[in-house]
Amino acid sequence: MLKGIHPALSPTLLAVLCEMGHGDEILFADAHFPAHTFSKNVIRADGVSVDTLLEGTLGLLELDQYVDKPLVMMSAVEGDKLDPCVEEKYRSAMCRVIETCPEIERVERFAFYERVKACYAVVLTGETAKYGNIILKKGVTTC
Repeated sequence: MLKGIHPALSPTLLAVLCEMGHGDEILFADAHFPAHTFSKNVIRADGVSVDTLLEGTLGLLELDQYVDKPLVMMSAVEGDKLDPCVEEKYRSAMCRVIETCPEIERVERFAFYERVKACYAVVLTGETAKYGNIILKKGVTTC
């Protein structure tokens, strides 16, 4: 066990976060997401919610400060509705560890899938919320 590292962050996830460069993206996927369909680099985080991973992760890395929206979630499919509590829960977790919580970009389902194909890794979580996926774009760490 390491001091200062959130216990929900596995050694595999820590290694991937360290390997990522600025501009690389990682998806924290809900339990329903077809992770292996879109990525060869899938990390399991069974039983861990996305908000827990956000809180643990954002204390260790910077979000990309050179883009307007370093966070991306999927828009609702026509005829579906988003549960605003999901984004609120994520924003609340992020605001506990970072000063300024950036806006979240929403993209259409198939555009989201295309973006996931370019992600450095996909973390398959235990999150059960519908539309509970969020992409984080890593930034440059400042001193």
